[in-house]
Amino acid sequence: MDILFFQLMIFGSLAAAGNILGGLILFPSRLHVHYTKFLKYLLALGAGFMLAVTFFEIIPKTIGLWQKAGSDPVESLTMPMLLLLVGYLLTQFFEHTVAPHFHLGGEMHCEEHYHETLSPRIAYTAIGGLLIHTFFDGVSIAAASQIDLRVGLLVFLAVFLHKVPEGFTIGSMVIAAGRGFRQVMAATAVVGITTLFGVLAFWLIGRSIDNAVAYALPLAGGVTLYVAASDLIPETNHHAGKNPIVSISVFAGVALFAGTQQLLHAVFAH
Repeated sequence: MDILFFQLMIFGSLAAAGNILGGLILFPSRLHVHYTKFLKYLLALGAGFMLAVTFFEIIPKTIGLWQKAGSDPVESLTMPMLLLLVGYLLTQFFEHTVAPHFHLGGEMHCEEHYHETLSPRIAYTAIGGLLIHTFFDGVSIAAASQIDLRVGLLVFLAVFLHKVPEGFTIGSMVIAAGRGFRQVMAATAVVGITTLFGVLAFWLIGRSIDNAVAYALPLAGGVTLYVAASDLIPETNHHAGKNPIVSISVFAGVALFAGTQQLLHAVFAH
């Protein structure tokens, strides 16, 4: 096994652990409101970081890969931009067709939700639809890491920042469906393992298929863009209300990306 494999296993395992940690926050239940106050800031921070990674790392690296392989700089971008759009629309399809009841962060809206009754079928269908997100989280990490360790680390951080709120949301739905601690842990573990599976799947495919990263990176980038722009940003706006600090946290996420990018550049330059 090479160094890249162990790096990807670490990234995938930590991302999966973020989902499980999000579920654990719900126990003991009397503390969940206290933790929720901080999750909205983490959600906003993750949104800004993910947007910055998408526009400053994933899309430029995708363009570079395809322009290097193509003769016409303009025509060579047709396929990667199509893949980016497919990734975005694929996520839209799964969220609003296959699992229309899922709303990232939706269970964080109010404390009363924990006393509501949610159909177990709806809860688990929604979680099933979320698996498309988490699988491509893993693909994004693996594809970016295959291009450059620094880019892989940045994508991993972007994914990790929204994993805890994601796990919290999953656990909340399971509790609202009348289930308990074991079911919450099982659900968050399955979602987390799917990220690890995405990492492993692309690591295996990337080793056997030439230029697999050129196709996987824009596809995963479209999913990442959807999660950041169509899931996390609207959720951040909802939680912001009259509290501008939540919205400012999005910009803090972008700043965190810029600082991390410069730090990694300085480290790897030596």
